[in-house]
Amino acid sequence: MAFALFIALDYFFPLPIEQTRNKQQQSAIVVASDGEPLRAFASDKGVWRYPINIDDVSPLYFETLLSYEDRWFYQHPGINPYALLRAMWQRISNGKVISGGSTLTMQVARIIDPHSRSISGKIKQMFRATQLEWHYSKKEILTFYINLAPFGGAIEGVEAASRAYLGKSAKELTRAEAALLTVLPQAPTRFRPDRQSARAENARNKVINRMVSFKIWTPEQAKQAKIEKVMRRHYRQPMLAPLFARRMKKRARKTGIVKTTLDSSLQITLEDKIKDYVTRFPARTSAAVLVVDNKSLEVRAYVGSADFVNNARFGHIDMVQASRSPGSTLKPFLYGLAIEDGLLHSASLLSDAPIEYDGYRPSNFSRGFRGPVSMSQALQLSLNLPAVQTMYHYTPQKFMARVRNGGLKLTIPNHGKPNLAVILGGTGTSLESLVSAYTAFGRQGLSGRLRFQPSDPLVERRMLDSGAAWIIRNILEANSRPGVPQDYLSWSNSRLVAWKTGTSYGFRDAWAIGVTDQYTIGVWVGRPDSTPVPGHYGAVTAAPILFDIVDSLPTRDLIANNNARPSKVKRVKICWPLGSQYNEKNKDLCHERRSAWILSNTIPGTLPDIGVKAWESRIVKYWVNAATNKLVTAECGVAKRVPRTLARWPYALEPWLPPSTLAVSKLPKTDKGCPQHSVNMLGHLKITGLAAQTVVRKSGPNADHPLIHLAALGGKGRLFWLINGNLKARTKPSQHFNYQFKKPGLYKITVMDNKGQYDSVEIKVIQ
Repeated sequence: MAFALFIALDYFFPLPIEQTRNKQQQSAIVVASDGEPLRAFASDKGVWRYPINIDDVSPLYFETLLSYEDRWFYQHPGINPYALLRAMWQRISNGKVISGGSTLTMQVARIIDPHSRSISGKIKQMFRATQLEWHYSKKEILTFYINLAPFGGAIEGVEAASRAYLGKSAKELTRAEAALLTVLPQAPTRFRPDRQSARAENARNKVINRMVSFKIWTPEQAKQAKIEKVMRRHYRQPMLAPLFARRMKKRARKTGIVKTTLDSSLQITLEDKIKDYVTRFPARTSAAVLVVDNKSLEVRAYVGSADFVNNARFGHIDMVQASRSPGSTLKPFLYGLAIEDGLLHSASLLSDAPIEYDGYRPSNFSRGFRGPVSMSQALQLSLNLPAVQTMYHYTPQKFMARVRNGGLKLTIPNHGKPNLAVILGGTGTSLESLVSAYTAFGRQGLSGRLRFQPSDPLVERRMLDSGAAWIIRNILEANSRPGVPQDYLSWSNSRLVAWKTGTSYGFRDAWAIGVTDQYTIGVWVGRPDSTPVPGHYGAVTAAPILFDIVDSLPTRDLIANNNARPSKVKRVKICWPLGSQYNEKNKDLCHERRSAWILSNTIPGTLPDIGVKAWESRIVKYWVNAATNKLVTAECGVAKRVPRTLARWPYALEPWLPPSTLAVSKLPKTDKGCPQHSVNMLGHLKITGLAAQTVVRKSGPNADHPLIHLAALGGKGRLFWLINGNLKARTKPSQHFNYQFKKPGLYKITVMDNKGQYDSVEIKVIQ
């Protein structure tokens, strides 16, 4: 009858265990891969709980807990009649409570369903304890206790207590500490070690003595345990990777524990580095760092801001997720895709010369020009004009579609359409997305979604062909660190890292992304409110942080380069200006020999001239008069004509060519016996009013510096005026401009149009 009554009551009055589990879920703790807490979050009522399993608590704690609180825990059915009778007799005999009769199961029952201190309340407690034993195993009941027992103030559970009062995990408890945490729930307020250290020590020693009386500990062990003093201190809650932990808190489920992939020691190192490094920058400057394991795509370090508690530096804003302008960091993807699609190889001839694309006038960061450059040089030097030239032929629409398909999240302001400015930072992305995309250079072209927890699935996307990814990484690895000579041997320089920097318009964002065999590292520096920080750019602001991080990573992962070259990638000799493979039979057409990495035996020719999308041959065939070596056509009355060929350089690059190279790439003068209109001359642009070798001087000793009126005839579109290679003015074909020469010396004046046609004169300025 008693059993039937219990079954009926159990059915009509079930345990409020779901409420208990919800109570546990209100607290969350985010931990690193080794279980080290990163950050704990209190419940809605401000209670601190660190959910924990039995296996994660020191056996010494259970030894003292079960011996002191409930020696017959594994034998009784939730109620210990002997203990109850003993407690009642002691109370009657002494007129006060000497010892409690509650089992651990009864204590759990009181926690999950509080009751009044009355006979009816005690009966209710015993009924709930019996229910617990009926529905749950001893291990589950013990797990409830170690997670929900009160330990003073807003602290519940043995793990939270251990970290708050002892500054360590409950797995690392000594005998003295285990005894302290055993007795603390009996009177959490009276025995709180951070407030009542003397009382707490006396209570702890009582437990130690009991362990000796039970012959569980030896007198010597007890003596050693009592030597430890109970210190009056309270440890702060962990605050490691706070922004990352805030993000991960949303993933807390039944246990309230969110296990992540972060390396706690690396995270501590990088947070200290960034906090110290950012003090060199202007006020309100912040920084963010992301370190990802290439093989698993697991995030090892996540620094969302320079200093979480510093409001002046916007420490509460997670800049790992913020959308910012990527500057030049997208260029490796463009060049990699161009190689993959047969548009370029590593030594393709590109143009670093002034140009205008339908009103868009890009310029280099340095404001200067280099003329002819290889794709590798353009990428290593982060030149803007060659990148825009490549984007023009590849097309912005195709580029955006390809990188988005590869997993890179790009946004254009006001939902605009892709344009040429995208490759120079005219789009938005986050450090997280950028690092995710850059992992392709460490994973044979496969990028992937970053993994924050071991349980996160491995999601990969094809960003680049493996061969194209290898070529781009090889180019970026060959770029020496700033301030380190190319041939200088040093320990740091031996740590191979493929790196790229970027700076957004107005110095708002400084970037540095690096790829090693094992890691991809991303660094962002700037002001979260998008205020410009003049003088701070990727190479001088973000790159030093990147290299410092690389040097902080495990050495064994960085010295050896396991980036094996794919069989589809080969090194060949190519020729400028054609871009084709060197051929001894046509060596006259090879003005410069270069070594190039090619993909799948594809050797693309040099891109068309600026402003021309369609390919056209750079080999020009013509006839000359056998007697004079002058240019002739079919209309010329010449007895004997001889065929000739020449390799033509892009028009826009001719002003930067040495005279010897320029001489073999231009048509000879027209033979006198030919009508002038019969030859299609290339030079339709002419500087007027200023002859070559002109000498210019002041009009008098007290006169101003000489001012020259510069004008030109012909040309199509906008004219670009360069003096000694530096752009000084842009004019329409009918316009002129005045330039004042303030220093004596030799000056080369060049004018170019949108089609690359040009004319040059050299003058001398004297005092």
